[in-house]
Amino acid sequence: MINLYVTEPGVLRRAPAGSPIGETVVWIDMVDPSMEELQRVDQALGVDIPTKEEMREIEASSRLYEEDGALYMTATVLSSVETGSPVASAITFVLTHGRLITVRHTDPLPFRAFTTHVDRHPGAVTGAEGVLFGLLEAIVDRLADVLELVGAEIDQVSQTVFEAGQRTRGITPGNGGKTGKTGKSNQRPPAPDYEALIAAIGRMGDLTSKIRESLVSIGRLAGFAGRNLRGRASKTGLAAMKTITRDVVSLSDHASYLANKLSFMLDATLGLIQIEQNGIIKIFSVVAVVFLPPTLIASIYGMNFEVMPELSWHLGYPLALLMMVGSAVLPYWLFKRRGWL
Repeated sequence: MINLYVTEPGVLRRAPAGSPIGETVVWIDMVDPSMEELQRVDQALGVDIPTKEEMREIEASSRLYEEDGALYMTATVLSSVETGSPVASAITFVLTHGRLITVRHTDPLPFRAFTTHVDRHPGAVTGAEGVLFGLLEAIVDRLADVLELVGAEIDQVSQTVFEAGQRTRGITPGNGGKTGKTGKSNQRPPAPDYEALIAAIGRMGDLTSKIRESLVSIGRLAGFAGRNLRGRASKTGLAAMKTITRDVVSLSDHASYLANKLSFMLDATLGLIQIEQNGIIKIFSVVAVVFLPPTLIASIYGMNFEVMPELSWHLGYPLALLMMVGSAVLPYWLFKRRGWL
């Protein structure tokens, strides 16, 4: 599909479907184009439009180049975040002789937002450079919004993780780090779903890595465009490009901070899982130690020997029972006294 935007005195508007690519066309937005549509644009403008396979095969170091006076810029743009399955896909921007060509095989939200803005405010952008700057600003703004959502979700998961750590140590959350009246909680709250926590951390980590990849790509594109458009674009456009570059740098730093926080949360979650497992193993170990002496006593008096002095005692049976109970209570008392339980 090809969307054409033509410029008129002071305005930019969408051309009707099927309109020819005339002199007034400043933005050609190609969405999942067919080979016939690619050939149509090639013949009309004399530029080599990359296919979907060529866009995938372009190396990161070869995504920005100039050929026959046209700037070819391919960036990685995040899309489908709202569906829960984010995708980082390549979008090519071709700026040639006062026209902008965008080739994309996905429908990211910034493009929809920018086209809606152009439809509502046709006088906001009039030239090809302005369309390029507006699209980059929309992409960066969207990445900033997604980073904000990731940060909020990280805070929520972090609260769950560390409240679980307080419960593990017998501390009541929201009580200033103090335990209950007896020094330990009477009822241990159920442990959180650690599997769900790890899945959430992994999902946020994957999204953060895609955001960082997109930011790096947009930053390189903005720097390349700013250098090559110097002397051609307006001062307002160059100032907007500098603003985009600064925003990309600050957002990249914030994305790195969130990535480090996610790594810390993952380590904390795995540590809590290990603590829970150690607690379970400790209980089994204590139970084994507590019942070992009674088992030993019962084994001794369960042997079938004819000469056993205790067999002829009237108090032999209750004494054996008393010895078994005492040998079980004594280790338990020692463990409690030393704080091992």
